[in-house]
Amino acid sequence: MHALFRIAAMAVFAATGATVMMVSAIGGRVHEVSQKGRAFQPAALVIKRGETVQVLNDDADLLHHAYVDAPDFTFDSGDQEPGEKARIVFPVAGTFAVLCGIHPKMKLTVTVEAR
Repeated sequence: MHALFRIAAMAVFAATGATVMMVSAIGGRVHEVSQKGRAFQPAALVIKRGETVQVLNDDADLLHHAYVDAPDFTFDSGDQEPGEKARIVFPVAGTFAVLCGIHPKMKLTVTVEAR
């Protein structure tokens, strides 16, 4: 049932050209972030614990590699080819730096609220 609803909703939004904030299967929001021109866009987010940040490599010819290395949470996307997405679910509250392992000046700050 949920999958059918999501497919129908995506078709409606695609047909109208509307921008949509996605909802994950467990009901948490999915926040879209672009990697383009050696920068994260937006460069900062405030989300709730358990929500997802989906990072898309929007560059046509650059690899990216998103990672988080904090004492209470780690994540590593591996190399992301152009067009690839990495989904990061933040299970704990705090402020986290999402960095690019290839472009050291790239930084996304994610503040995760407890709910």
